[in-house]
Amino acid sequence: MRKYLFIVGVIAVALMSFQFNTTDNEPSNKVALGEKLFFDPILSSKKTISCASCHKPKLAFADTTQFSPGVDGILTDRNTPSAMNLAGRIHLFWDGRANSLEEQAIQPIISKTEMNLPIEEAIARLKEDKVYSRAFKRIYKSQPTEKLLGDALAAYQKNLETANTPYDRYINGDDSAMSASAIRGLLLFIGKANCANCHAGEDFTADRFKNIGLYDGKNLRDVGRSKITGDSTHVGHFKVPGLRNVAVTPPYMHNGMFKTLREVIEYYNKPDAVVKNGINRDLSLSTPLGLSAQEIADIEEFLKSLTDDRFKK
Repeated sequence: MRKYLFIVGVIAVALMSFQFNTTDNEPSNKVALGEKLFFDPILSSKKTISCASCHKPKLAFADTTQFSPGVDGILTDRNTPSAMNLAGRIHLFWDGRANSLEEQAIQPIISKTEMNLPIEEAIARLKEDKVYSRAFKRIYKSQPTEKLLGDALAAYQKNLETANTPYDRYINGDDSAMSASAIRGLLLFIGKANCANCHAGEDFTADRFKNIGLYDGKNLRDVGRSKITGDSTHVGHFKVPGLRNVAVTPPYMHNGMFKTLREVIEYYNKPDAVVKNGINRDLSLSTPLGLSAQEIADIEEFLKSLTDDRFKK
C-alpha cells in the first residue's frame, strides 16, 4: 500500500561506497582513477582548485555558497548542484547542455569561470605526470585522452549513489524510520502539494525542464534552457533537480536565491508573494497551493528524511 501511494516510483538502489579522500596509491581501476582526478588541482590552470573545491564531499558533493569561485576568483553564473545520484540522469547542468556524465565532466575544466584549463593542456599535463600516464596505460591501454578523462571522472561520479535514508527504510517496511510529521509530508508531497509531478522516480526528478517562475526579464534574467535550444518557449526553463540529500545542499534553485528548504516550500505555496511577474510560469503554479504552516513544516520534515545517514550531522 505504501509503495502504491508513493506514485513517484522510488526503487531502493544498491548503496555504493565512496571515499572522501584519495590515497597516494596509484589507481587500479576507472573509479579510483576518476576519484584521484576529481580531487586533484592538476586539472585547473593555476593548479589551485579541483572538482571537489565546488563539489564538496561533506556537503553531499555540492556547495553552500550561492555561487562558487573559480580558479581566478570569478564566481560561477549558477549555483553548484550536487554531483551525487547522477548515474541515471539524461541531462546535466541546470540548462541540460550535456547529455552524459562523460560529456559533463569536461566542461568545468575548460570553463573560463571555473578551472580555466584548455583540454589540450589538461591532457598534456596528464601525459607528463608519471602516475597518471602509468594509470591510463594500465586501465585503458592508452595514453590519456579527452574521452578517457571524461570516462574516468564519470565512472567515479556514477559511484556516488546514496540510498541509506530514513525514507528508504520506511518504504521498505520500517514504520519507525520516519517521524509522524515526515509521513504526513510524504502524503502531501504526492498529494495536495503536487511535488511528485516533477520530483518523481528513485532520485526524485523526472529529468525534465520547468519554468517555475524565476524569470521576469528584469531582476531575474537567466533565460536557462532557451540559450541551449534557441527555442523562445524554453525561456526560464531549468532542469528539475533530484532531491536526495537536499537538506544539506542549500542554497536552492539555479541562482541560489532561497537559503532554506522552508523558503522553497513557501515559494511554491504562493509564488506571487515572492516573484510577482514570473514570465511563462508553469500552469501547475498558477494558483496558490493553500498549504498551512503545519503542512509546510511536514513537507520540510519529509525532505529531511531523504538525507543519507552519512550526512545526518
